[in-house]
Amino acid sequence: MPSFLEGYGVQSIIQTLSNRSLHRQVLLLSIPMVLSNITVPLLGVVDAAVIGHLPHAWYLGGVALGSNLISVAFWLLGFLRMSTTGLTAQAYGADNAQQLARVWLQGILMALGFATLFLLFHRGIAEAIFSISQASEQVKTYAMQYFVIRSWSAPAALINLVLLGWLLGTQNAKAPMWMVIITNLTNIGLDMFFVLGLGWKVQGVAAASVIADYVGMSFGLLCVWRYWCAKSLPSPWSLLAEASQGMSRFIRLNRDIFLRSLCLQAVFSFMTFQGAAFGDQVVAANAVLMSFLMMISYGMDGFAYAIEAMVGKAIGANSQQQLKASIIGSTFWSLLICLGLTVMFSVAGTWLISLITSIEDVQQTAQAFLPWLVAMPLISMWCFLLDGIFIGATKGKEMRNSMFIAALGFFIFFTLFSAWQNHALWFSMLAFMALRGMTLGWRLIGLWRYGLFFEKG
Repeated sequence: MPSFLEGYGVQSIIQTLSNRSLHRQVLLLSIPMVLSNITVPLLGVVDAAVIGHLPHAWYLGGVALGSNLISVAFWLLGFLRMSTTGLTAQAYGADNAQQLARVWLQGILMALGFATLFLLFHRGIAEAIFSISQASEQVKTYAMQYFVIRSWSAPAALINLVLLGWLLGTQNAKAPMWMVIITNLTNIGLDMFFVLGLGWKVQGVAAASVIADYVGMSFGLLCVWRYWCAKSLPSPWSLLAEASQGMSRFIRLNRDIFLRSLCLQAVFSFMTFQGAAFGDQVVAANAVLMSFLMMISYGMDGFAYAIEAMVGKAIGANSQQQLKASIIGSTFWSLLICLGLTVMFSVAGTWLISLITSIEDVQQTAQAFLPWLVAMPLISMWCFLLDGIFIGATKGKEMRNSMFIAALGFFIFFTLFSAWQNHALWFSMLAFMALRGMTLGWRLIGLWRYGLFFEKG
């Protein structure tokens, strides 16, 4: 038995799982994040529906292109949330009010720094990317229009990542849930008002997103302020002089998670572009199946967020007992969710495909590749789960190296089996998920065996 489960035989695991407070803790942290995640695709649907009723297709194409570029930019900066969650949870577990406040301040300063850089260079970045795009001139014009307006949400959007991470790290999932829900519902309401009511077209969709991000930030800051007062944390202004303390660790962690995110983006981008090379029906079928993969991701992300907060707290408190219980409880619920998704895709996969598309040829093509999605939940759950563990432990280097290996494996497998065409893509994606879980699992055992898991990264 691996050393990190020493003393945890079947009877001990059953005893741990019989602890109702453990399940309550996992669910209180995970369910709010799953619920808030549901509003994310809903926003995309409303954006498409509002713009899709305008007289020309290039409005929709421009919003799709511009929002995709913004989403990728902000997603690559998602390390601000992950690193903040882990560091905050450790400070919370150690009951270190000074460090708790300092992590918040460092995160906010870093978010403002990246937002400033983004605003300085956003137009040049967009022009360079749109210049190599094959989209029509009308689509690129409206994409640039959307992108330039939406870029002004950068300070709020990046601060929101820090606020989400900090609140999660303090074991509070309800505030982040309401932050996301309020942001997205505000966005949806303003979309309809600006576009359908005022006729602002693409500018209206972009302006709605900008305002919504600042509304969400305001709510998040209010939640932080209330917690700050309740716990009597030191004033941020008093910490400015010592804000550089521990900043090198923060920067290293963010660097490693950023490099990990680049690898992940490379794999998913290749999946999209290579699928397009196999024909229109295949790329359409892959879009349908990727929506199922996003469903798995949204479901598992909630539990990943929970384990980030729980593991960070356990490490801050230097409690192996808490850590083992957190891992067992989160694994139990992750396994339950993934078993449910596997059964759902097995039994109702064909029906779900028909809900998304009515085109018979695309339905048949998607059904041919559906078995890969049936296998995906139980294979991918381990990488989501272990990502949460390593984020909570602030082990960015291990996550980076694992992703390097997994991404390399993805491209090697696709090259070896490229004759299978789209089946090779989905097989490589499954192998990619498996390699992420295997490498992180192996590293977890090694760190624990040598007593290094509780060392600060």
